[in-house]
Amino acid sequence: MTENGVAPVGMGRRTRARRVATTAVLLATAMTISLAAGCSTPDDKRDDGRAPERERTQSPEQTPTATDSVLAVKIDNVRKAKPQTGLDSADIVYVEQVEGGLSRLMAVYATKLPDVIGPVRSARESDLELLRQFDEPTLAFSGAQRKLLPLIDQAPINPQPPGETSDAYFRGTDKPSPHNLYLRPDRLIPAAPGADALTTGFRYGTAPAGGTADTSETVQYPAASFTFSWSESRDRWLVSQDGAPTVQTDGKRVAPATVVVQYVNIRKSEYHDSLGNYTPYTQTVGSGKAKVLRDGRAYDVDWKRATAADGTEFTTSDGSPVNFAEGQVWVVFARAA
Repeated sequence: MTENGVAPVGMGRRTRARRVATTAVLLATAMTISLAAGCSTPDDKRDDGRAPERERTQSPEQTPTATDSVLAVKIDNVRKAKPQTGLDSADIVYVEQVEGGLSRLMAVYATKLPDVIGPVRSARESDLELLRQFDEPTLAFSGAQRKLLPLIDQAPINPQPPGETSDAYFRGTDKPSPHNLYLRPDRLIPAAPGADALTTGFRYGTAPAGGTADTSETVQYPAASFTFSWSESRDRWLVSQDGAPTVQTDGKRVAPATVVVQYVNIRKSEYHDSLGNYTPYTQTVGSGKAKVLRDGRAYDVDWKRATAADGTEFTTSDGSPVNFAEGQVWVVFARAA
């Protein structure tokens, strides 16, 4: 018996003012931490030296808590984790660089919940800053480096690693461990909260004036690449990674309506492995340049996110807001020159 193509084995919103205050405390705490623990290496190695999946005492009959905020899921993106499940149901897919020059995804769900999502993998320090634009989001992840766990527990999010909620996760037989951990999202939230939960600052509507015709864009990480090819027939950007089409376990090609290549500062985090390899920290608060792909055209724009509690504004050179096409958005964080 399969579950969305995966064969299983075993198993109140707060105010933004409060979130801003919490952000200041957590960022100050993060700056004092230095860690010697394992980090991600090539996909046939150990992941990131995360703490063992924490087992919490929860009754088997526990039911999901009603929420009006999004579900964010950390999704494994190395070769052995593919194809993935439930990715096309996400409203937003964030792409971040991790150790070894590899990539990881954070999929954000607000308007639709698939039956299964995964494979689920571990969280990073950058995720806490990125998630503060949402009101108490639920974060599904498989673990984190030991000294990051207290910051996750203190952050204005609802952390949901395995063991937190009964029967939310299961191991599949389609991939080797640790690339086979899957999530049943309806065990964490009863229903999709709706588009109003997407407090990202993104705007949707008519395309801005100008732009240039563009049918293909590639973003290169040290050990991963992403190519977005415009499909006139589908009116979408077809995603390829490392030269291969990105498809799901159901065979469907992943195809967002809008792609944002956002140029950001990627620096060393406070965390490193036993060999001294630091986890990259993707800084999403600040300002810079971006390229927006929609409708077969590319637009060079500016981005600004004033504080961690704010969404990100994208504007043209004259300060006009940039609208995205209706549908899924991929945001690829690329290193600024």
